[in-house]
Amino acid sequence: MTYETIRVTRDGPLLTITLNRPDRLNAMPPQMADEICDVFYDLGDARAVLVTGEGKGFCSGADLSARSTGEKGGSHKALQNHYNPAISQVLRAPVPVICAVNGPAAGVGCSLALAADFTIASKNAYFLQAFVNIGLVPDGGSTWLLSRAIGRARATRMMMLGEKIGGEQAEEWGLVYKAVEPDQLMSEARALAEQLANGPTQAIRMIKENLNLALDGTVQQVFVQEAEAQRIAGASEDAKEGGMAFLEKRKAEFKGA
Repeated sequence: MTYETIRVTRDGPLLTITLNRPDRLNAMPPQMADEICDVFYDLGDARAVLVTGEGKGFCSGADLSARSTGEKGGSHKALQNHYNPAISQVLRAPVPVICAVNGPAAGVGCSLALAADFTIASKNAYFLQAFVNIGLVPDGGSTWLLSRAIGRARATRMMMLGEKIGGEQAEEWGLVYKAVEPDQLMSEARALAEQLANGPTQAIRMIKENLNLALDGTVQQVFVQEAEAQRIAGASEDAKEGGMAFLEKRKAEFKGA
């Protein structure tokens, strides 16, 4: 399928989504949110997804100029019908998602980056929740994502003071997996994405599900889900391969089955 605001490429089990509005620092109109949602809705045989931005920015937030789309309800409807579903699809993706943040990640762009399982940032990148500066509140799930990633105090600082958090500070805070030199960003992100794409796909999917439950569920619920996940994973071909590789002292070759 051809998209207008993103570019989608496949290389074996790895699918790459590039936000492709560099003249707007990849500001996200509702159409881009819909296109992201569409890709994640049917990933086909992809076993990992890498998301990045074209040009100097990752995503500078929602495209305010796109609010005049004729949709009644303004930003409230845009969130319900476009942005929130896109972030939700990333969070619920059955494969690992890696974001390579190459520049500003603001507003819903920050939410998109934090919805990934691994976020690698350029040292020149920054994360920003500037809504308070124009009398608005953070959205796109950022209140949930930030408070869980860096705790209430730091999330409050970002959201109530509207401070920019640079790539290196983001790593120190645990907001991102790693901050790297700009010229190393894509090679590092791609290497990680390929490692995950060639991993035991079923086990990784269930690890994601267990982590999501652990954030909001009880330990008893986690006990039950972990045990069921272990039953399914243990019957997989990848688990058999992993066991044989261990016994034979070689690297496992997982097929995602």
